[in-house]
Amino acid sequence: MKKIYSVLGLIILITISSCSADYLVENPKGVLSQDVLVTPENVDGFMNAAYSSLGNDHYDTPFSLWPYGNVRSDDAYKGGSGPNDIQAFHFFEVSNNIRSDFGELDRFWYISYVGISRANKALAALNLLTKEQYPLKETREAEMRFLRGHFYFMLKIMYRNVPYVTEETPIADYAKISNRELTNDQLWDAIAADFQAAADKLPQTQPEVGRATKLAAYSYLAKVRLYQAYQQDDNYNVVSINHERLQQVIDATDQVIGKAQLESDFGNNFMPGEYENGKESIFAIQYSANDGTLHGRINYSDVLATPQGIGCCDFHKPSQNLVNAFKTSADGLPMFDTYNNADLNYKQISNYDVDPRLYHTVAIPGLPWKYSADLTFQENWNRSPDAYGNYASLKENVDPACGCLINVDPFYGNTKNRIQIRYADVILMRAEAYIELGQHNEALPLINQIRHRASQSNKFTSAYDSNVKIAEYINGTNCTWTQGYARQALRWERRLEFAMEGNRFFDLVRWGIADQTLNNYYNIEKTKRSFFNEAHFDKNKEEYCPIPLSQINFSQGLYQQNTGY
Repeated sequence: MKKIYSVLGLIILITISSCSADYLVENPKGVLSQDVLVTPENVDGFMNAAYSSLGNDHYDTPFSLWPYGNVRSDDAYKGGSGPNDIQAFHFFEVSNNIRSDFGELDRFWYISYVGISRANKALAALNLLTKEQYPLKETREAEMRFLRGHFYFMLKIMYRNVPYVTEETPIADYAKISNRELTNDQLWDAIAADFQAAADKLPQTQPEVGRATKLAAYSYLAKVRLYQAYQQDDNYNVVSINHERLQQVIDATDQVIGKAQLESDFGNNFMPGEYENGKESIFAIQYSANDGTLHGRINYSDVLATPQGIGCCDFHKPSQNLVNAFKTSADGLPMFDTYNNADLNYKQISNYDVDPRLYHTVAIPGLPWKYSADLTFQENWNRSPDAYGNYASLKENVDPACGCLINVDPFYGNTKNRIQIRYADVILMRAEAYIELGQHNEALPLINQIRHRASQSNKFTSAYDSNVKIAEYINGTNCTWTQGYARQALRWERRLEFAMEGNRFFDLVRWGIADQTLNNYYNIEKTKRSFFNEAHFDKNKEEYCPIPLSQINFSQGLYQQNTGY
């Protein structure tokens, strides 16, 4: 396997080498310094490089986080040809044999820090220019701090303890910065500071699609403060919920509520072409075709999710547990306690009442593929049905008729944008903060807003969704809206609204219920699928990934391993 070196690791190696190599201290001749290279005419190249990092991932290092947010939870099976197909992802699926020497974890760390490095280099370049020389200086600085915050956020929820460097960090100090330099709370504050700085300077809208905006920065700031509010001890136990942080979530979402909108139909968020960068999309990763490159700028994060009937390789498959969660009761509410007592049988799907979001999230045999009247999802499209069932994930996939499906043999990727933050997330983050603040009555209309939109989402599915049933919560009529009930409703809503979008596992960790939820899930799954026989989630360990062994070695042992590994 090709060895990938970390950005910090390379700098450490260079620093060590320089101690014994006298020729390295000679003043170079004929070399351009950075202040000579940076001009108002070429500084945009630094920012473009940082933005390009958003799409510089790969199917085994996906920024969509599908192996870590979905397969690692109760929402999805790994898929593929079997447990040995990208075996590291299988180990995450069953919470077993997760090791620090996984190349996938090392490469994810590396490419994330490449993104951070590019943002830092862009900020350093902008510091060399005045506003008179470059009128967009403040806006572009804010964009780079937004991007840096984005990459640090991903690293934080993946690894928890990571080294923090900015454009102001001297290169000579890189080798001295531990991944425990900042406490858990201090690291959250540092990430929040980037989004706050971005929010202060970014415009409400941008003339070029895909650039960060004020709404995107405030939305991300709310997300950071929400995660930070659930205070963890060193063993990852949630020991308290910080009300000051929850109020900061309310304050940040105040800046977004009413300035963005929900799509009229849930399915619009996951369609290509004219639907991309719609009114619910607050920040999205931009992809392209026919841009002068070999295959275009395709979404490599999700390239493996294409079912075998269209291409390759049938990974990232909705779990039966997730499908069951879409069942509704006779009054149109979730079946919180009984949803998984019996499996929904897709061959008799009309016998069940279901949440309409099922048909936008899960491909079901016998029904149209991605709403197409000319293409039906078939059982034989599934690569390993005995292991992973007969469902496929819809949100990241496309109808081949769109022209945006690109053959990168043997894979088939697409150029549909991937929404990183959508307005529905802002609404539910605000609702969650209200509930944990004891103001659960304020959360009720917010959650109902999401459910009402779901009930109207039949533009694409009206030909086959006659069994949908969903109701809003009415206190005193179909529910008793206590804080405990509201919390359960909120968490259920997040699961269905963002299913297969890379959030579920991280939500469970934030709430402090990952071990309970996943071990209950495993106990049932192992009666149906043999590869779950040894599955068990180890509390106080597997809430986070191990620090990659290569990174610890490159740091000369400066980095400390996470608890339990």
